[in-house]
Amino acid sequence: MASSLNDIDPIQDQPFDTALSQRYLVYALSTITARSLPDLRDGLKPVHRRLLWAMRLLKLDPAAGYKKCARVVGDVIGKYHPHGDQSVYDAMVRLAQTFSLRYPLVDGQGNFGNVDGDNAAAMRYTEARLTQAAYDLMAGLDEGTVDYRPTYNNEEEEPEVFPGLFPNLLANGASGIAVGMATSIPPHNLAEILDAAIHLIDNPQAEPSALMDFVSGPDFPTGGVIVDSAAAIATAYETGRGAFRVRARWGVEDQGRGTWTAVISEIPYQVPKSKLIEQIAQLIADRKLPILADVRDESDAEIRIVLEPRSRTVDPQMLIESLFRLTDLEVRVSLNMNVLDARHTPKVMGLKEVLSSWLAHQFEVLVRRATHRIGKIDDRVELLEGYLIAYLNLDRVIEIIRTEDEPKAVMMAEFRLTDRQAEAILNMRLRSLRKLEEMQIKGERDALVKERDDLAKLIDSNQRQRTKLKKDLAAMRDRYGEATELGRRRTLIEEAAPAREIPLHAMIEKEPITIIMSERGWIRAMKGHVDLSNPEAMKFKEGDGPRFFFHAQTIDRILLAGENGRFYTLAADKLPGGRGFGEPVRLMVDIEGEGSIADLFVAVPGQKLLLASSDGRGFVTTSDAALAETRKGKQVVNLRPGAKLALVRRIRPEDDYVGVIGDNRKMIVFPLAELPEMGRGSGVQLQRYRDGGLSDAVTFLFAEGISWDMGGDSGRRRTEADLNPWRTARGAAGRMPPTGFPRNNRF
Repeated sequence: MASSLNDIDPIQDQPFDTALSQRYLVYALSTITARSLPDLRDGLKPVHRRLLWAMRLLKLDPAAGYKKCARVVGDVIGKYHPHGDQSVYDAMVRLAQTFSLRYPLVDGQGNFGNVDGDNAAAMRYTEARLTQAAYDLMAGLDEGTVDYRPTYNNEEEEPEVFPGLFPNLLANGASGIAVGMATSIPPHNLAEILDAAIHLIDNPQAEPSALMDFVSGPDFPTGGVIVDSAAAIATAYETGRGAFRVRARWGVEDQGRGTWTAVISEIPYQVPKSKLIEQIAQLIADRKLPILADVRDESDAEIRIVLEPRSRTVDPQMLIESLFRLTDLEVRVSLNMNVLDARHTPKVMGLKEVLSSWLAHQFEVLVRRATHRIGKIDDRVELLEGYLIAYLNLDRVIEIIRTEDEPKAVMMAEFRLTDRQAEAILNMRLRSLRKLEEMQIKGERDALVKERDDLAKLIDSNQRQRTKLKKDLAAMRDRYGEATELGRRRTLIEEAAPAREIPLHAMIEKEPITIIMSERGWIRAMKGHVDLSNPEAMKFKEGDGPRFFFHAQTIDRILLAGENGRFYTLAADKLPGGRGFGEPVRLMVDIEGEGSIADLFVAVPGQKLLLASSDGRGFVTTSDAALAETRKGKQVVNLRPGAKLALVRRIRPEDDYVGVIGDNRKMIVFPLAELPEMGRGSGVQLQRYRDGGLSDAVTFLFAEGISWDMGGDSGRRRTEADLNPWRTARGAAGRMPPTGFPRNNRF
């Protein structure tokens, strides 16, 4: 016991931060190199490599029967990977999912999850075996192509890397998060990768852009469409970093009588279908996409998501572009080719460097396989030489074996045999003696000698190695070519502009409405353009009456101006229907206090507005500047104490003058250009008052003069064409209005 205690390292005094940083560095390196980043040579992390290795030892070949996944997981965690069984099973499940891996490495039987995002069944219920792709990835393990290392308990051995020609890193991709670094490699089409590799064998100095003639972009197992430009894709592959915009594939189905539905047949990679449908359904519930009426999931083995528009007049392209912008029907798949190179060092590589390093590994495998085979041939030729001597001297060999106590030594001395040759002859069964024929032995020996010469030439010649590797890659390509179901390209590459932001009015069906607001602030929208003679239009609560009455369209936005200087925005299509008395507008916007409403009108894009307060100050703004995005509205007019927003006037494009009249019945006119155009403020003085305030203001074309109603039922209007007596500078006191001007001081 004392001796074992002496072997323990003595306690060391170290600063805490030093000890912590050293240990954290060890942990970080372990995470990077032994857990999260894939090896460039076979594209696998240790857990995946150990899973496939355990399945190989269980003889779960593609042609063999299935075995329970629990058996495989048990072998993996017991012999090679002492971690939790659930994490190992999850890794195995992913290797079997046809919607996760472009070329699955595990052939699963049972419930291995689905594209909806549902989990796989427990490992005791599912079964698995290797696929042909996994077998191709492990081809050559018994041929001395790679090194083996002891397992964690030194009881078994496992390969450090797989030697097969299957380019798994790019074909199936990889993702992982380590400490301080991450990797994200999308899957690709194997035939394209092999074409690029063959080109690189012939042209090692090829520019990275030349490889884009063969590799058009990722090829996802779930299909979809990549909409980036060829230049953006090439830049991403050259640097090893970037991202791809991936969209769902969709089409329009005619339902007859002018109606249609949009059908989504492929969704972006790693987007759960159930989550996608929830997103779309939530948009409908929240009324954020008014042009979409319903979404249905009609999927079976194939994806089929049906989108039903609100009406036949909806533009399909507008509907789908809105969904691209608002849901995961369009996602960004990142590219970060951070991998472990042959020296187990993490590095971000471009496509050319990845392929060059992988080819270097395959050349090494090729040479090691040839060297291993030469060793096997030498051993066999040595035995064949011994068998030939035994055949030529068969009677003497039998006599020595029958009569000598130490036949081995005698045979070695008499026939100049090696120890292995003599041992092989002595170990032959009697029935094998009849098979010893000189021609057969010589034929096999000559064939092996020729094979050895070819292998030696292969090892010595780089050109032969390149030819051999190209031939092997071409055979691999034929197995996974475009003509095969597994090899055909699934993801389209079609450049498209980013999904444009569709304005809200474009999503609403345009219909005429009549907006009515009462004195007490109850608002409603009747269908169609009706007039005041309509009895429904003049229906109000007792003691209430009409205040605002105008025609609009459902696509319009309505501006409500409060006397407090705040502007609020109402969507015309969201207003309550015309039946009944409507609803209080205060339920739709947060009008502060008991503030009254100054005006209600349709917001015309780009239209200029004259805003004037009761104390005679004002300025020009636009409808766009007054629009508010929230219920609380937007403060546009900053009012002085005691003042209120008195009026909002729409300015015609041709208007060039402003007419102002005060409560004191003094009027002035001045050029509109003297008013500042502002998004927010208190404005400038329009007219000066000794007592009272502003009564009304209007903009007009000076050449036409100012017109007003004569009053009564005559319907006549009077126009004052000569306004020079009232023309003055802005802010003047003014003079009495023209003869006949209305007594209410309103233009």
